[in-house]
Amino acid sequence: MNKKTWLVIIGILIIGVIGVVGGICLMTSPTSELDSSSNTQDTSTNQQEGNNSDQNNEDNNSNKKIAIIYFSATGNTKKVAEYIKDATDGDLIEIVPKEKYTDSDLNYGNDNSRANREQNDSNARPEIENNINTDSYDVIYLGYPIWWGDVPKIILTFLDSHNLNGKTIIPFCTSGSTPITTSLNTLKNYNKNVVWIDGSRFSSSTSQNEIKNWVNELNY
Repeated sequence: MNKKTWLVIIGILIIGVIGVVGGICLMTSPTSELDSSSNTQDTSTNQQEGNNSDQNNEDNNSNKKIAIIYFSATGNTKKVAEYIKDATDGDLIEIVPKEKYTDSDLNYGNDNSRANREQNDSNARPEIENNINTDSYDVIYLGYPIWWGDVPKIILTFLDSHNLNGKTIIPFCTSGSTPITTSLNTLKNYNKNVVWIDGSRFSSSTSQNEIKNWVNELNY
């Protein structure tokens, strides 16, 4: 073959190679876009599933029936209980002692005062005057003042009087400065079949907004 013929053949081969390479590029490009689109779709799906899970948790909590059950001798715990009711739209129930506590009963300086005698007697169980039905409630906020660093014995009367096994109970207390820790341990050890949630202590000056924020953080 002469030189001109060789040049023609080489030109045809180069054109053929360019065509094959171009075809491969055209074939692979849509696949890459499809993979990218698929990954985006997977991410979107996962995010949607996460949102659905959060929504389901909120729905489950919103279906729980709530009671705010409290004992209050001076009114401080009652005020906090009322704030919790407003924040949860639960049922407000007071533990009413059969024998009301007087100022002299609560005289901490008198070793022979009624409250002193009860708190020092491990078997003391003051009677409750009103009937309280807890059967229909899933979550109970249980409120009380701190007496001598612990729960008033009438709270143990309440625990003795009801089958609370499996229920979620959130203690809350009021005091001048004493934390909830000791009373919380007393409650946890008294009935270990309850789902106890670590509660909180409040002072007489705690605002309604602070209570609302606490309730929202609990998400019950």
